[in-house]
Amino acid sequence: MSWHGLLRDGVKLRGFDGGSGRSVIFQHGLGGDEAQVAENFPATGFRRLTLECRAHGQSEAGGPKGFSIGGFAGDVLAFAAERQVPRFAVGGISMGAAIALRIAAKQPRRVTALILARPAWSWEPAPQNMQVFAELARFLVDGGREAFEASATARLFAAEAPDNLASLRKFFDRPNPQLVSKLLAAIARDGPDLTELEVRSISVPTLVIGNAIDRVHPLPLARTLASLVPGARFAEIAPKARDKARHAAEFRAVVEDFLNHEGLLP
Repeated sequence: MSWHGLLRDGVKLRGFDGGSGRSVIFQHGLGGDEAQVAENFPATGFRRLTLECRAHGQSEAGGPKGFSIGGFAGDVLAFAAERQVPRFAVGGISMGAAIALRIAAKQPRRVTALILARPAWSWEPAPQNMQVFAELARFLVDGGREAFEASATARLFAAEAPDNLASLRKFFDRPNPQLVSKLLAAIARDGPDLTELEVRSISVPTLVIGNAIDRVHPLPLARTLASLVPGARFAEIAPKARDKARHAAEFRAVVEDFLNHEGLLP
């Protein structure tokens, strides 16, 4: 592994830059870290950069004002500049997909390809599927784990999206619940701050990945994004809730195929 520090506004961030080949920036989801990306990204054939966002992994949190998709995107671009990567394919999972979407729309000359994996946002802020995180933010500081487990939301997710529920439960294991609550609340009401026209104007090769049995990352949302970006390729893979190993294997395979055949300039 190759870890590198980045100092932004007095906040120490940690980023991964490893592998060889064409450059791909790939970002984790809300509550994730570099390990989440490593589990789902092809192991060889590419130079991968992943910045652990503020309050994620080993990166410092800084102040809550830095908790935004636009702010995280700015940090990612600063990391690319620090690592001297002027052009790159960009992608991510969930929140990472929103970061990648914003970068592709706002920095079209720098981006060679786009991967939106299990997207949770289109272009609008505070989508309904993200409001579970706003609810969870309240439980973290008022009521705690027991109250959450007794809630109608937890029962609904147990029945319809058990993998999402497992991820939600992990937030109760993190230190500093007040800080985590602020992070979740801020991201739940945020978005990539784009217009539909900006999404439709993306002109690089694009892959959108979706799966069923997922209330946080609705399959219809992934299909909608794929229909909006001109020429985008859509891939439905095995639900993580049903077979995590198969999900990861299919994720890696479809990303590798896209990057090798459509997604990267030499």
